Amino acid sequence: MQKYTKGMNYVSNIVFDNGKVIPARKLQPMVYSHLRENIGLKSQVSCNIPRQVAGTYKTIVALAKLGMSYWQKITYSPTSMTLSYKRDYTITEDTVSITTYSHGRKTYKICNYPVAKKFFEVPWKFEASKVVRHKNGDYYFYLTVSQETPDKKIEDASTFLGIDIGINYLAVASTTDKKCKFFAGGEIKNKRNIYKKMRARLQSKGTLSAKRILKRLAGKEQRLMTDVNHCISKAVVKFATEFDVSVIGLEDLTGIRDSTTVRKKHRYTHNSWAFYQLQQFIEYKAKSAGIITEYVNPEYTSRTCSRCNHISKNNRYGLKFRCKACGFELHADLNAARNIEHQTRDYRYTLESRECLSTTHTDNMI
Repeated sequence: MQKYTKGMNYVSNIVFDNGKVIPARKLQPMVYSHLRENIGLKSQVSCNIPRQVAGTYKTIVALAKLGMSYWQKITYSPTSMTLSYKRDYTITEDTVSITTYSHGRKTYKICNYPVAKKFFEVPWKFEASKVVRHKNGDYYFYLTVSQETPDKKIEDASTFLGIDIGINYLAVASTTDKKCKFFAGGEIKNKRNIYKKMRARLQSKGTLSAKRILKRLAGKEQRLMTDVNHCISKAVVKFATEFDVSVIGLEDLTGIRDSTTVRKKHRYTHNSWAFYQLQQFIEYKAKSAGIITEYVNPEYTSRTCSRCNHISKNNRYGLKFRCKACGFELHADLNAARNIEHQTRDYRYTLESRECLSTTHTDNMI
């Protein structure tokens, strides 16, 4: 892992000194011989490193365009390394065999669970995976698996589901037929408030013992949120399959923390909530269930009346929504979910109309 990190930093220096991103296909021939001969890395690893470094700098450039980052040198630490299946590792239900640089192939026993054994069968395939060092010094093997899913077109969709992501309710879902479901988050919110108060007390002490407890609390809170997001995303996709939903609509929350303002006492809860992770979990679970995911513009979804489309800041007060134009009343998050469903459905018909116009134009030309 130390050799791998040395290679990553060598390639990172080359990209940074270049002043702009170097595509992986051009970067690999520039660094391959040095990684192999001077650092002593295996051939496949020497191919993985340029792709990984190029991907990191590509992400930085994308974030810089949004004002969320800037061009900077990336320095890697020896905490993880990527391994290619069959070339760098092989795996069974009970063991994983990893290629090392000084001792050849080494085989390690793994703890497997019944819920995970399905991933060792068709249609699942093993992909490039990672060895990761945790903060406590233990090493873990992160196995990545994938399966092919049929490509579906949104133009063929008939039933849509809009999902509003929030804090008081982690998710509120509404279908085209007005079927809805609330996924409560009040209990999680209360637990995080408890962690926040504990963290404030420990930080005020500043002792070594307090700092150790702070590290433990941070990991515990993160694991709690990940587990909650897995449970909520699973329930959302289950709800979607029950009503034969074709497309799930989500808000594009890119840069949402910078574009929204909240009161100071709510700032930590808002800025640290794992909205993006929940959406990612919903997306990949939906894909495995054969459901398309589309992202829509989040602007005014909470202020727009889902009945008459009137937009006003005064339409919403807390969890209550009452339209100032038509008097329509509804739970605010459910109203937002309906607006997201409307936008997703409108996008489908927009694509269909464009295709019809294109077909008509072609026929006329003929």
